Amino acid sequence: MNSVLFAQEASGSALPSLLFLALMVGVFYFLIIRPQRRRSQKQKEMAESLEVGAEVRTIGGIHGTVVSIDEDSVVLKVEDGQIRLSKRAIGTRVGDDTT
Repeated sequence: MNSVLFAQEASGSALPSLLFLALMVGVFYFLIIRPQRRRSQKQKEMAESLEVGAEVRTIGGIHGTVVSIDEDSVVLKVEDGQIRLSKRAIGTRVGDDTT
């Protein structure tokens, strides 16, 4: 009797399952992947547009002024000294409304 039940379940269409899977992939893309790509692109554009003298805040919360810029790093003047950070560590410009 069990084999008859399994045979009946296996003969059903897989279309609803495939449609549900496609819907879940679509929702996942529009709610997670697409917004993350936009944030990443904005951060990259901001890091590339940094200028000497700009006041910035790092992702760790350090506030400073850009002293020099290399290809992959930035030197910030903070209180009594300077620190070198990766450009990717710059979170926002201070006073920039597009947070």
